[in-house]
Amino acid sequence: MGKKLKNSGLVALGVVAGVAVSLQFSALAQRAEPALPLEELRQLADVYGLIKSDYVEQVDDKKLLTEAISGMVASLDPHSAYLDKKAYAELREGSQGKFVGLGIEIAQSDDGYIKIVSPIEDSPAYRAGIKAGDLITRLDQTPLKGLSLDESVKRMRGEPHSKVTLTVLRKDEPQPLTFSLVREEIHQKSVKGKIVEPGYGWLRVAQFQEPTVDDLAAKITELYRQDPNLKGLVLDLRNDPGGVLQGAIGVAAAFLPKDAPVVSTNGQLPDSKEIYYARPEYYSLRSDTDALARLPEAVKRVPLAVLVNTGSASASEIVAGALQDYKRATIIGSQTFGKGSVQTIRQLTADTALKLTTARYYTPHGRSIQAKGIVPDLNVNEYPDGDGLNALRMREADLEKHLSNDREAEAARDKRDELEEQVRILALEKKRKPLEYGTADDFQLRQALNHLKGLPVQLAQPGSQIVQAATPAKHK
Repeated sequence: MGKKLKNSGLVALGVVAGVAVSLQFSALAQRAEPALPLEELRQLADVYGLIKSDYVEQVDDKKLLTEAISGMVASLDPHSAYLDKKAYAELREGSQGKFVGLGIEIAQSDDGYIKIVSPIEDSPAYRAGIKAGDLITRLDQTPLKGLSLDESVKRMRGEPHSKVTLTVLRKDEPQPLTFSLVREEIHQKSVKGKIVEPGYGWLRVAQFQEPTVDDLAAKITELYRQDPNLKGLVLDLRNDPGGVLQGAIGVAAAFLPKDAPVVSTNGQLPDSKEIYYARPEYYSLRSDTDALARLPEAVKRVPLAVLVNTGSASASEIVAGALQDYKRATIIGSQTFGKGSVQTIRQLTADTALKLTTARYYTPHGRSIQAKGIVPDLNVNEYPDGDGLNALRMREADLEKHLSNDREAEAARDKRDELEEQVRILALEKKRKPLEYGTADDFQLRQALNHLKGLPVQLAQPGSQIVQAATPAKHK
């Protein structure tokens, strides 16, 4: 089992002018072919022939057949897809924590532009002086307004050493700014952390990548070197879209007893019915090392709070669900995205593959993550006066053709889609400065620290009710 897992991959979706997804890589298995529906295949051939003979202009054979495959797979669920040469290469790059681009984390602004969430340290964008909150209006001479986030990402990526000019709007600057950048290979650190108060540390996992377990172990060791008597840790998984499955298992294993079940899967195929444990063979990508073996023993007992929000998906939900089931941590924030399905990569040719949903994920206690997500123990908004754009975000259950939760009936969700509420939230957001996680302005982090100290926590309830948190248990 351990050897097979080493060929596994990713868990969700994110945008870092490069991407990610919760997958498993696998060769296309040889199995008995099902009986073919001949009548429907004849109809497909007829449609193909009509397009070739009657369409207003000639259509390339390869394009027609590729689009037919793409449509067939996309009709299944939001996460299954045909990966052409470019998409397959990008997927493999993203899992390694590196890509060729500008080094910016981006999001769609409510004005239709591309907003800089954060420049990645020591990247071309960082060195050029691009800042969080900047709006990109043009890439070279191409306006970006109205382009999808994925299309904007594709345009920002390119070959190493190729040049690109960004036109940027910045608050308090009267004229647009232009930045000439040279694309280069970006190495993204998936884990960062610091001592935020004497005795309390903050660990942020931005995305689960191949180096994540090593990076987490190094950062925890560094925090304990700075303060050997840590009283509490905050694990920040907000807006973490997921990534490599081994990363999720390893992060959970850092805080759980050895050999504890972390997550299980179930699907049609025998090899989709698995239980993954907190053991090196399930999280280590190198057979000769165990990064967690060198961690201080105290990390298994230190009081732990985990921050999540609607942007926490897939691998993030695996970690939060496992720590919640074992009561090892208090989950704080808002209900997570609810992507609890496994996508397996079946390679078709040397350059193309099929990303196919093959199983659902379950927490150690058998809860299905799919279309529900993880409900926090303490519901805390992003700001003292509300949950900001989190309140307007879509979740897995809102996606068309989403896979159902097979363990629970899906509860109707309050989407807060009334126009008046949307306008109110967007108007409020325009007045805020961009939130930087881990700073003194991070309201949810402050509430997590209050909980770890046994102080009052401001919950997301009518009237912003403040409650007295129970003193966290000393985990043994």
